[in-house]
Amino acid sequence: MADDDYVIHHAEFRRCIRLSANLERLADGCRWAEGPTWFAAMRCVVWSDIPNERLLRWDETNGQVGVFRQPSGYANGGTVDRQGRMISCEQGGRRVIRTEHDGRISVLAEHYRGRRFNSPNDVVVQSNDAVWFTDPSYGIDSSYEGVRAPAEQDGCHIYRIDPADGAIERVAEGFVQPNGLAFSPDESRLYVVDSGVGSGLLRVFDVGDDGRLSAARTFATCADAVYDGLRVDEDGRVWVSAGAAVHCHRADGELIGEIRLPERVSNLVFGGPKRNRLFITATTSLYSVLLAVCGARTV
Repeated sequence: MADDDYVIHHAEFRRCIRLSANLERLADGCRWAEGPTWFAAMRCVVWSDIPNERLLRWDETNGQVGVFRQPSGYANGGTVDRQGRMISCEQGGRRVIRTEHDGRISVLAEHYRGRRFNSPNDVVVQSNDAVWFTDPSYGIDSSYEGVRAPAEQDGCHIYRIDPADGAIERVAEGFVQPNGLAFSPDESRLYVVDSGVGSGLLRVFDVGDDGRLSAARTFATCADAVYDGLRVDEDGRVWVSAGAAVHCHRADGELIGEIRLPERVSNLVFGGPKRNRLFITATTSLYSVLLAVCGARTV
C-alpha cells in the first residue's frame, strides 16, 4: 500500500504528500547509487553507481536506462548549472568537473593552495554562478569508491569557486566528513550534512552577500541514522536522506514526516516538468515518488 511508504509526524506533512502516490523503483543493479541530477531539457535523471565507476541515465519519456559515462572517475554528487551543463564531483579524480554542451570536460577545481583535494563529494550552484562543494575523505580512504591515497589537505572542508575568475576559497572548516549541501530558496542559508560524526547531524549557516558564511548552528539531528544528501522545496522545507528513509523538516528544524524505502538512502533531487517528482538513490536502485509540493528552483 502506498500509505505504508509514509510516516506522518505533523499534519503539515499530509499537505506535502499524497497517500495514493506509490514509491516507484525505476532502476536497480547498482553497487552504491548516488548523486541524482535532473536534466529538465532532456527529461532525464543522471546518477552515479560509484563502485562500478559509471554514470547511468534514466529517460522519463520511455523509462529506459543506459550508461551515460564510463569510466566516470568515481563520480559522486552532481548538479546542473544555469547554462544547462552538468557539474560533477569526481572522488577518484579528486576534482570538480563540468561537462560542456559538446561533451568536452572542463576542470573547475583540482587543487587548493597547490595541494590536491581529498575527494569532492557533493556540489551546488548559486544563482550568481558560484559553485560550492564539500570535500570529505571517502574517495581516498579505500579503493572501493575511489583510489586509496594519502590526504594532502589539512582536513575536510567546504569550498567555493568564484564565478568571475574561478578562484577557489575555503569557506568553512570544523567538519569531520562534510557531505550533502543545499541552499534555502532565497539563498540566505546553506545547509550542510556532516556524515562523519556517527549519527545524523545537519548544520546550517547564514550566507552573506559576499559569499561569507556565519552563525553556524545545528539544524537537525538523528540518533539512529546518518544523514547524507539533501534538497530543499520551494517553501523552505528540507528533505534529507536518513538511513532507509527521507526525512522532511520544516524551516525551523522540526521533523514533520518521513518517506520509507527498502534500502539505505544516499541522495535525492526534485525533478519532472513541475519539479514535484522526488528522485531518490538508495543503495542498489533509483526510486521516485510524486509529491504535492515542488522543489526550489536551484538555478
